[in-house]
Amino acid sequence: MENQQPKQPRIGKFIDPLTDWGFRRLFGQEPNKEILVEFLNDLFQGEKHIIDLTYAPNEYDGDDVTDKRVIFDLHCRGDNGEYFIVEMQRIRQDHFKDRALFYVSRLIQRLLRKGRETNSYKLPEVYLIGILEFSMDAGEQGRYFHNIALMDKHTCKPFYNKLGFKFLELINFVKEEDGLLTDMDKWMYLLKHMSTLDKVPTFLDKRVFQLIFKISEVAKLKKEERMAYEASLKAKWDTQNAFDSVRRETTAQIVKNLLLNTNFSVEKIASLAAVSADFVLKVKSELK
Repeated sequence: MENQQPKQPRIGKFIDPLTDWGFRRLFGQEPNKEILVEFLNDLFQGEKHIIDLTYAPNEYDGDDVTDKRVIFDLHCRGDNGEYFIVEMQRIRQDHFKDRALFYVSRLIQRLLRKGRETNSYKLPEVYLIGILEFSMDAGEQGRYFHNIALMDKHTCKPFYNKLGFKFLELINFVKEEDGLLTDMDKWMYLLKHMSTLDKVPTFLDKRVFQLIFKISEVAKLKKEERMAYEASLKAKWDTQNAFDSVRRETTAQIVKNLLLNTNFSVEKIASLAAVSADFVLKVKSELK
């Protein structure tokens, strides 16, 4: 939480999959859709087996101009008729869970046939997958995979098995290479660390990972691709810097209030605010 200079984009050997451009490059291209197929199959761990998928529209308007438009990062349909929304979210937002439900609800609404010719409410399976760089619940650490479905609270049995949410919290994934036990562990490691790697790790030997690294070398991007990627990388860091700036200001205000309204020691305040003693002393000096 210390005062820091704004971070500058680092152009590594491989693209950052957590930029908008990098995410679309890996998961949103028709010629390489096997990457998304493999990712979803590893994520569902036998619950589903997807052989092929079709990319679907990413934008859905409401029934009139006053309805809020939804824009998915990625939207596709599996060969068994199920629908997948894949979202990447870098910064925690207020009402994130409400937003996830709204997105799924808008898609479900669009999947219902309109008019009087049918009164059928039969729906396909719909899943939302969220790749998050934050914890949905502040203070909860350790859990990095949330597999959510509608269940009966008393029996814990599924109430409806055609709607599901799967959230991957990268910030809570701390496994190193010797602790990667499953293919999903390897996906998590890849997403979190790929942009900082200087070579292809030997433990990421699955064919799909080799394909990802092959199409992700920054040096092999075309000029237009390189420009688009650098712009996306800069936008990511600009967003992060703005968030960090607000967080530092908020933390400084918390420290200031503790200094003015308590007799806590510098060390106690530093512990409560999760900052260093030097940071507390700096804020204290500005009060004089």
